[in-house]
Amino acid sequence: MEMDVVELMESEVKRRVGELRQLLQHASYAYYVLDHPMMEDAVYDRLYRELQDLELQYPQLITADSPTQRVGETPATHFNSVRHNVSLYSLENAFNVEELQAWEQRCLRQAPNPGVAEYVCELKIDGSALALTYENGVLVRGLTRGDGVMGEDITQNVRTIRSIPLRLNLDGLENLGRVEVRGEAFLPLDVFEEINQERQKAGESLFANPRNAAAGTLRQLNPKIVAQRKLDFFAYTLHLPYLDEGEIVRNQWKSLDLLQRMGLKVNPNKCLCSSLQEVAEYYQQWDTERLNLPYMTDGVVVKINSSSLQTQLGFTQKFPRWAVALKYAAEEAPTRVEKITVNVGRTGAITPLAEMHPVQLAGTTVSRATLHNSVHIAQLDIRIGDTVIVRKAGEIIPEVVRVLTQLRPQDAQPFVMPTHCPVCGQPLVKPVDEAVTRCVNTSCPAILKGAIEHWVSRDVLDIRGIGEKVVQQLVDRGLVKSVADLYNLTVEQLCELEKMGEKLALKLVDAIANSKQQSWSRVLYGLGIRHVGNVTAQMLTKKFTTVEDLSHAKVTDITAIYGIGTEIASSVNQWFQSSANQGLITRLQAGGLQFATSSKEETVSDANPKFAGKTFVITGTLPTLKRNEAKELIQKAGGKVTDSVSKKTDYVVLGADAGCKLTKAEALGITLLDEAQLLEML
Repeated sequence: MEMDVVELMESEVKRRVGELRQLLQHASYAYYVLDHPMMEDAVYDRLYRELQDLELQYPQLITADSPTQRVGETPATHFNSVRHNVSLYSLENAFNVEELQAWEQRCLRQAPNPGVAEYVCELKIDGSALALTYENGVLVRGLTRGDGVMGEDITQNVRTIRSIPLRLNLDGLENLGRVEVRGEAFLPLDVFEEINQERQKAGESLFANPRNAAAGTLRQLNPKIVAQRKLDFFAYTLHLPYLDEGEIVRNQWKSLDLLQRMGLKVNPNKCLCSSLQEVAEYYQQWDTERLNLPYMTDGVVVKINSSSLQTQLGFTQKFPRWAVALKYAAEEAPTRVEKITVNVGRTGAITPLAEMHPVQLAGTTVSRATLHNSVHIAQLDIRIGDTVIVRKAGEIIPEVVRVLTQLRPQDAQPFVMPTHCPVCGQPLVKPVDEAVTRCVNTSCPAILKGAIEHWVSRDVLDIRGIGEKVVQQLVDRGLVKSVADLYNLTVEQLCELEKMGEKLALKLVDAIANSKQQSWSRVLYGLGIRHVGNVTAQMLTKKFTTVEDLSHAKVTDITAIYGIGTEIASSVNQWFQSSANQGLITRLQAGGLQFATSSKEETVSDANPKFAGKTFVITGTLPTLKRNEAKELIQKAGGKVTDSVSKKTDYVVLGADAGCKLTKAEALGITLLDEAQLLEML
C-alpha cells in the first residue's frame, strides 16, 4: 500500500514537471520568438522556481530539454572540431541588380526545366552562422560554421540563446527523426550598446561591432557569460535528412513556415517574389529601411523558392547555384576633417591620418581614417575643415572616399607633409621611386617601439606579457634602446614599471629567456627587414641556413630562390651592409638567439612526392590548424607557400571567409583544397 502511495506521488510529480516544462516552453516562445508575452514576468519566475524545486527533489526527472538546463554550470576548457551532418555552403555575392540578373540567367541555363521561378528574399543578418541538430525534437548539438565542412562544437553556449528552443514543437510531425536547422546568431544593437557601456565602465576594450561581439560571445568558454550577452537567433534553412523533404517542404517559403511552427524564430521581413523585378524592389526598399532595424544587416539573400529546382541546380564547389547574397554598397557617411596628423610606423613610414568628427558607420563609431601618403592626399585634394564622405573598406577599415569641395569653408587649410619626424625631429626622406615618406633614424623612439612590439609579437619571438604599455615604458625610461636590450633586463628593473609586481616581472624575464629557443626564421622575421615577412623569412633560412651565409649573399643569390624578386633581395642585401645592423646581430648572438637552422627545422624536399615543387596559397580561417601551422606542414612536406595567387600556384587551401584569393583561384582554374583534403594529402 505504501509503495502505491509513493508511486502515485512520483507519477503526480512527473505529470506536474511535464506540465510546467510545456507551459514555460510556450511562454518562452511567445516572449522571445513572437514578441508577445503570454504571462507576467513574476508568474514565469514563480513557475520556473517550482520546476527547479521539483527537479532538485527528483533529479531523475531532469532532462536536457528542461528550461532549467539552459545554462551549464561547468565552463568548457576548449571546443572540439566536428564534421557537419550537412555542409554549410557560403553564398555567391552580387552587388547590384545587373549582377543579380546575370545570376538568374546562369540559373535558367543550368536548369533543364526551370518552369516559372519564384524567389524568397530574406534580410542577410550580420552575425555568426550556426548549425543546430535536433534528435526526436531535442537539441543535441550546436556548431559554428567553421569552414563549412567542420565546425566547433559550442552546444553549451547555443543552449543559452533564448530564441533557440531546447525542444521543437513537433505536433503532427512526430516521425521526423533528425532535424538540421541553419541560422544566424546575432546581437541586437541595443544589447551591443549596453555591453560596450559596461565594458567601458570596467576599463575593458570595446567590441568593434555587433558581428565581432556575437562571434566572440559564441566562443566564450563560460556559458554564463554567453547567457548574460543576450544573443538572438533567426533560422533560415531546414533539412530533414531521414525523410523525402519534398513530401513535407516543397519550397523555401513552406520551409520557413515549418520552422516557425516548430518554435524557431525566422525573420519577419521575409518576402515571396514572383519575379526578379519584385526582388529588385524589395532590395531597394530595404536599402534605407534597414537603418531602422534593431540589428545589423548588410544585404538580401535571394533563394529560388522551388525545392525541386534547387535540386536540379545543385552546388558548385563553394556555393549553391540556387541562392545569392545581394549585398548593399559599403555604408557611407559624411563628416568633417578636424585635423590631419601623422603616425610613424616601425619601418619609419610616415602615414597621414584624418582626425574627424565622430560618426556612426556600419555599427561602429569612426573618428579617424588613414590617408596613406602625400600622393593620395593630393589626389583627394583633402584639406583641414573639409566635409568628406567616409566608408568602411571591406566593412572593416575606415577610408575617405571623396571630398565635398562645394562645402569647403574659406579658411580650409591644405595639409603639408612634415619635413622632420614628429617624434625624433630628424629630417624625413622620400625616395624618388616611392610614394611613402620615411624617418630613417633607427634610434627614433617611434621606430624603436614599433620594432620591439613586432619582435615580441606572437608570430615572431612570441614573448608573452610585453604589450604596448610595457614597451612604451621601457623605451621612455631608456631601459631598451634596441631589441637586444630586452635580453639584459632584470627583475629589479621591470619592477620599477607601473603596475608591475615581482611575480609578473619574473614571468617576463622567463618569457624573454624562452624566446632564445625560437627558430632562425623567426629571428630573421623579427629583425624587421623591409619586405621580409614570415613566409619570405622561412624561404630565406631554408636556403641560407646561417646568418653568415645570408649576410654574404649577393642579390643574384637571393633572387635564385623561387618567389623572391629583386626588390626583396636588394632590401635584404642592403640591410646586412649596415654596420649598425651587424652590431645588432653580434649582440643577439651573444645573448643566445638562434642564427642557424637546427636539425629540427631542416626539411626534406622529397618527403612527400605530392608536395615536391608545388606552390600553395592559404586563405581564410582553417577549422583546426593555425595558418602558420599549415604552412609549416606544407613546407616540411616539400611544398612552397606564397601569399598571392598566380598562374604558378598549384593549390589554394581554403578556410572560412576566404576572399579575393578564392575568386582569382577559380578564375585561373587552380585546384582548391579544404583542410581535410590537405591533411589527407599529407
